Amino acid sequence: MSFWFSTLLLIIVVMFVAIFSQAQVDASRVLAEDFAGANHLATYPSSVYDKARWWLEQLASGPSPKGPGH
Repeated sequence: MSFWFSTLLLIIVVMFVAIFSQAQVDASRVLAEDFAGANHLATYPSSVYDKARWWLEQLASGPSPKGPGH
């Protein structure tokens, strides 16, 4: 009984794999033809980069102070 059950189960699994491997899914969003050629990156003025650089320079560097807490 166990041999027949396992054989039947194996046949059913093989059939499901064969059926579902034939299914094809289309792309949900089709890209434009010139996708690689166009500039899709948002460009920010240099003032934004300057502000970000200034804020990063203000961060403390070096080891953390030893003490209570984390």
